[in-house]
Amino acid sequence: MTAAFARRSPAAVALALGTVYLVWGSTYLAIRVTDRTLPPLLMSSVRFLIAGAALYAFASRGRARPTRREWTAAAITGAALLLVGNGGVAWAETRLDSGFAALIVAIIPLYVALFDRAFFGRRLSPVAVTGLAVGFAGVALLVRPGGGNDVGVALVLVATTSAWAAGSLYARGAPLPASPLLSASMQMLSAALFLGIAGLASGEANDVHASSFTLKPLLAFAYLVVVGSLIAFSAYAWLLKNVRISVVATYAFVNPVVAVALGTLFLGETIGWSTILAGAAIVTAVVLIVTAKQRYPESREELQSETAEAPLGGAVPRRDRAGARALRAGRRALPAGARHGSG
Repeated sequence: MTAAFARRSPAAVALALGTVYLVWGSTYLAIRVTDRTLPPLLMSSVRFLIAGAALYAFASRGRARPTRREWTAAAITGAALLLVGNGGVAWAETRLDSGFAALIVAIIPLYVALFDRAFFGRRLSPVAVTGLAVGFAGVALLVRPGGGNDVGVALVLVATTSAWAAGSLYARGAPLPASPLLSASMQMLSAALFLGIAGLASGEANDVHASSFTLKPLLAFAYLVVVGSLIAFSAYAWLLKNVRISVVATYAFVNPVVAVALGTLFLGETIGWSTILAGAAIVTAVVLIVTAKQRYPESREELQSETAEAPLGGAVPRRDRAGARALRAGRRALPAGARHGSG
């Protein structure tokens, strides 16, 4: 396994990691720009419709049509990840600074570890427990009353962010297509339908006017579709197959730093000392969670990918190859569409 990873081009790995670091961190800025004139839920619906259709056309070539069972699983996963998770970000950024929103979304690995412990029995190491405590203390500092942001909206975003973690955990054993690209495209297409319904039901159609389609929002929207949803996702999918998950997972504590820096530079968003302290606590907590070692109480443990690596925040001991293959066939790890961040 180590030799296989070693054969990968360091330049290719660096390029793919840099793409995920910068692009997914910058999507918060792009969403904030589109939100200025475009309704958030309908904008997200069209975004995922275009990206999902393009990816589906590419990923479905030469493959059997997805079954109804696979579409149902993709719809459930897409609803959790993209309708509630990503839609929550788009809605919240109409009222919150992009960097502030990114810091809240950065707690996804904390939710994953917490839900993994509560519902799947994964034992948390002292380091992971410390990470949870530090992280949620940072969240409390970030969304406290008098902090300069809309507390109600911030709390809604804290809640909707948990849906991303829940959807990711559900996707582990869901009957999704074996191809991560095809699975992700189906999730995007399903979410596009749900977001469109939600946007129309909330009256967003009344907010669409000819004046909404100015140059900057349209450029930001195109960036979200092409760069954020297609290029960065492809880079991430390649990384999952070629680089250890512990390296790939570093995007979780780089993205918020990029988002805060870009929001300050291009949108003039202000950063107070309390926000800096809260952000540092959250990023530190994510580092602790991602690098901590936990185990399930039983011997049948989840594997993260075909390389038999552990999920975020976990470590699985080596086992015989036949057992690992059987486990991978029986219980699918997080698909690529479920692993990337909410931007």
